[in-house]
Amino acid sequence: MSTNQMNRSGLLVAGNWILDQVKLIDKFPAEQSLVNILHEYTSNGGSAYNILIDLTKMEAPFPLEAIGLVGNDFNGVRIVDHCREAGIDVRQLQMAPDIPTSYTIVTSVKHTGKRTFFHHRGANSLLDIEHFDFRISNAKIFHLGYLLLLDRLDEILPDGKTKASLVLEQAKREGFLTSIDLVSEDSDRFSTIIPCALPHVDYLFLNEYEASRLSGIDLTETVDPVEMSSRCADVFKIIFQMGVNEWMIIHHPDGVWAARRDGKQLFQPSLRLPQEHVVGANGAGDALAAGVLMGIHEGWPMEACLDLGVCAAAASLSHVTCSDGICAYRDCLALSKLYGYRSF
Repeated sequence: MSTNQMNRSGLLVAGNWILDQVKLIDKFPAEQSLVNILHEYTSNGGSAYNILIDLTKMEAPFPLEAIGLVGNDFNGVRIVDHCREAGIDVRQLQMAPDIPTSYTIVTSVKHTGKRTFFHHRGANSLLDIEHFDFRISNAKIFHLGYLLLLDRLDEILPDGKTKASLVLEQAKREGFLTSIDLVSEDSDRFSTIIPCALPHVDYLFLNEYEASRLSGIDLTETVDPVEMSSRCADVFKIIFQMGVNEWMIIHHPDGVWAARRDGKQLFQPSLRLPQEHVVGANGAGDALAAGVLMGIHEGWPMEACLDLGVCAAAASLSHVTCSDGICAYRDCLALSKLYGYRSF
């Protein structure tokens, strides 16, 4: 780590700021049929909002800063006030006039935890290069998510780069470690939008679907962990050739596969949770990223970072919203003693 990075502290997190309107339902409907809404919640959603709130709940011992756009409306005020009350620096969380705050209607099936999303892109679609001022931040890590769900930043410029790639390049020049997360979009845009950003990325988070779309190797087919590890090794090789600098982290219900550019590979099983603990999977990937980023910030070995990541994800699964199940990081880690890890 450079001297400049050693003198830095905190996470600067940018990207999607969303209010999730979560509907817990008894089953997912076929078209023109009816299901019952059992409970309703409104909560934080989106990579930036989730990760910062997760870290406050985990009692992260470093500063937290926000970058993004919300609408100049009731929901936008609600988000800014929530962050301010949580102790998050909101100097760069701005209100855009004449466009609503982004929101998602999330249906979560009670007995499976499976989620379906109906998303209004709203103010997030206007987030652009001019909304980032890295000079006023002394944070150590800059995280941006979700690529493929930020219209202006995903825009491909005449030279083949995206605005997101330019933002990440600027963050690297200013001395930040950089981290990104993707959204699970069903499209062919992975190959055109993501690769140009990766040479400016130190830590890449993605799930098995996103890794499959980016690499061309299918990780979504049900296979045993040995075969999954072999496939992940091929995925790592392909994506590292695109330029990731430090670590790739692929999260999956069975656990996390991670690889460092020098060839080191790790597998951290997820927790062996009883069915009654799993209420909803909304936000579990962001919780995992928050735990891993906390460990990276604190200089932990990657093995310990991944452990906190799967424990934070397990805590998240205990509630239908993204962050209401998250607890102090030591309590998250204690879940592994309570439930143990999956065995293969």
